[in-house]
Amino acid sequence: MPGPFQAMAASPNDAILTDVHPELRGVVKMILGMGNFTPVLKKANLPAIRQGSDAFQPKPLTNVPYERRVIIGSRGQPDVTVYLVNAREGEQRPCILHMHGGGYVAGSAAGSLHQVQTLARELDCVVVTVEYRLAPEATYAGSLEDNYAALKWIHANSSALGVDPARIAVLGESAGGGHAALLAIAARDRGEVPVCFQCLVYPMLDDRTGSTRQAPAHRGQILWTAQANRFGWECFLGRKPGGRSGEGVPGRTANLAGLPPAWIGVGALDLFLDEDMDYARRLNAADVAAELLVIPGAFHGFDTFGGPSSPGQRFSEAKLNALRQAFKLPAA
Repeated sequence: MPGPFQAMAASPNDAILTDVHPELRGVVKMILGMGNFTPVLKKANLPAIRQGSDAFQPKPLTNVPYERRVIIGSRGQPDVTVYLVNAREGEQRPCILHMHGGGYVAGSAAGSLHQVQTLARELDCVVVTVEYRLAPEATYAGSLEDNYAALKWIHANSSALGVDPARIAVLGESAGGGHAALLAIAARDRGEVPVCFQCLVYPMLDDRTGSTRQAPAHRGQILWTAQANRFGWECFLGRKPGGRSGEGVPGRTANLAGLPPAWIGVGALDLFLDEDMDYARRLNAADVAAELLVIPGAFHGFDTFGGPSSPGQRFSEAKLNALRQAFKLPAA
């Protein structure tokens, strides 16, 4: 059937474009013309993919302060590098603990500085972004402890960081969204540090997607594919995805009660659409307030790779407004 935005086109790439929002088609043509930016992922090409991913990121802003810190890791775990953004001692501002994306196997906190500096400036808040260990060198058991160590560090040092300990939110994009969801679950279960909100940006939540559960053909064609998803999850879990065990998989966590309120945003062409909608539904069923935003014609990472567009602006404004409400900040 034709996509929602124009009549059926002739070539395979044009067929993909029929579902894409008109304002995003130009960048999708470029992405598809450059091999989709997502080669077939395998361990042999991970170093090159990581290097290319970091090189693609914009440079940090010069007008939003940040500093690199090394904090003590969880018991039995190595120390953790974090980047502290926009901190001011003596205040009590909200704080976002950020985890970068990259399919669990790539990306970096250093590479996300421009993005989180912009967020800190918009909300006048503190942001801490974590250089968690990547898979397959470490599975979820290691990276979760890196992120949890950062959460405990923020809470324990809230006065020195100028952070209100009652207003700490977790946020991540893609695999970072999966990390944020997993961290919120761990924080609930351990009962040591309160998390006030979870902001999940097209989060990677369920290892069954693309393995034992197939998405419709029009989803997952741009930037993040089913093959990439299987590879990322296998590295992250240390086992084949989609198996009987759901350990380390937020979307397969049976009990979601008692988690912090959530905002989940995703594009209608994203491979993660079904799992993200299902997670929002299950959170609300567990009496956890969860807002879900689905952007028609939007692909994975569209707000970052799509350039200025009305879908991207709508998405970003909704995310910021959800954080403002969670932090009890005045509306923009």
